[in-house]
Amino acid sequence: MAIRIKARGGESPDQMLRRFKKLCEKEGLTKEVKRKQFFEKPSERRRRDMRRSVKRSQMTTRGEFAK
Repeated sequence: MAIRIKARGGESPDQMLRRFKKLCEKEGLTKEVKRKQFFEKPSERRRRDMRRSVKRSQMTTRGEFAK
């Protein structure tokens, strides 16, 4: 899971840092760190997951009716 960045020819440190941040965001690393920053009760996690799934299913049914 380690993300490694090698410098490309003529690439500045700022560009490398930007590329690293994009890779971390793509892998979901930043969201995971924020989520694990504080303890979350298992019941709260289940509730959050349930809300996410309900919202996802509502969005898919809206898409079917729009067609």
